[in-house]
Amino acid sequence: MTEKTQLGFYFDSSKCTGCKTCHIACKDRMVGKIRNKDDVASNGVASLPGMLWRRVYEYGGGTWSQNSDNSFEQNVFAYYTSISCNHCSEPVCVKACPTGAMHKRKEDGLVLVEESLCIGCQSCSRACPYDAPQIDRDRKVMTKCDGCYDRLAEGKKPICVEGCPLRALDFDTMENLRKKYGNGDGHLAPLPSQSITSPNLIVKASRKSKSTGNDDGRVLNIREV
Repeated sequence: MTEKTQLGFYFDSSKCTGCKTCHIACKDRMVGKIRNKDDVASNGVASLPGMLWRRVYEYGGGTWSQNSDNSFEQNVFAYYTSISCNHCSEPVCVKACPTGAMHKRKEDGLVLVEESLCIGCQSCSRACPYDAPQIDRDRKVMTKCDGCYDRLAEGKKPICVEGCPLRALDFDTMENLRKKYGNGDGHLAPLPSQSITSPNLIVKASRKSKSTGNDDGRVLNIREV
């Protein structure tokens, strides 16, 4: 890869059922990577409080109205969004980091944390509109999606992509993703404006998706595991 290479994600909201398999697969990978493999809760789920590198949000809203003839009309909607770090072209987390721990890798554009430089100030977390940097409360260092760079070195896709049963996720160079999927439909509510960080994320909208900034709905469901 060259210095101009930029890796990123594709997400198809029309395929996502909110099953959270991507979310669970990501958290399972964290066991043994940032914690010993034996550090697992009794129910078999990684005990890593506060750290969700990939999250699935349900966004819904709308209303019902009664007509004069006592019939009803509705514009109710609900859909899912799977989000992690977008390895942005203009990462505000990198700009906010006072030590240089948060940095953008030149060869592939991944945004990573150098833990030896991290002081756990959480400035990156406060700056990021996607809630990507998340603190490891026990070790007092920041953590985040790393694009599964260890898997990439083996020629594999990130674990969230391979774990999705409906193939709603993909990961590749942004050039290849655009050739395959086009430029997408832009960010969906409740995601923030793309203008903030220039995220490397292509989104395909579901039929009832609302545009970013829409205030007709609310986040209905996100559960830490």
